[in-house]
Amino acid sequence: MAAATLCGNLLPKPGWLPLIQSVRHGSKAVTRHRKPLHILKQKLLAVTQYVPPPRGPPPGAYPSQRQALKESEFVLLLKKDLIKVFQDYKMIAVVQNSSSSAEDMMILKHRLHKHGISVKFFPNQVMRSFLSDSVYSNMTPLLIGPTVLFVSKEPKVKEMLSTLRASPQMTLLGACIDNTLLSTQGIVNYSKLPSVSVMQGELVSGLTMMTSRTASMLQHHPAHLSALLQQYIKQQSPDDATRAAPEGETT
Repeated sequence: MAAATLCGNLLPKPGWLPLIQSVRHGSKAVTRHRKPLHILKQKLLAVTQYVPPPRGPPPGAYPSQRQALKESEFVLLLKKDLIKVFQDYKMIAVVQNSSSSAEDMMILKHRLHKHGISVKFFPNQVMRSFLSDSVYSNMTPLLIGPTVLFVSKEPKVKEMLSTLRASPQMTLLGACIDNTLLSTQGIVNYSKLPSVSVMQGELVSGLTMMTSRTASMLQHHPAHLSALLQQYIKQQSPDDATRAAPEGETT
């Protein structure tokens, strides 16, 4: 009896509609699920995932652990050689060596030796340590990668450039010529200048011509010389000459 009463209460009465009805629509494709990745792609993403480095202490929180490294005797010897190079040679060129063979380097040394140019090898660390405490500190940016030095007691710029044209694996970076730092273009411009002997010859010829003209003028007749001097005085003081002319007419 109780079960029948309960079922009667739960079952809908005839002629009565529920307030909420479930309406089933057509099936829709679910696109929110991610497609499974291939196992190789998963491994690649895991390997290439960025892992930030751990954050260190802020600067200044701990005392600096850098200690002054003691230079070995070999480094001190190389520095002494560098001091002698910069004192004895007027041209010091920095050249980058782009993987030239030992045979090519030997041929290059032989060609440069004909013009009185030597090749010096110094480690970049020693060069930077020496240049940082010298007046040639502006040459430090040139020391990049494997470099060598072309040195000569007299500036042999034309000979050096002509020799480097036959060695494409050697690249000129800059040079210090007569205590003046020059770039690659500056070295090319310096090579186009006439030599010191030619300049001295032109100076001597110019001075000789001026003295010869002076001597020829002095050998002329004194009257001609006095006329020239008077004309020169008139040209230097035109106001005085114009004032002196009317006074002479009145007298």
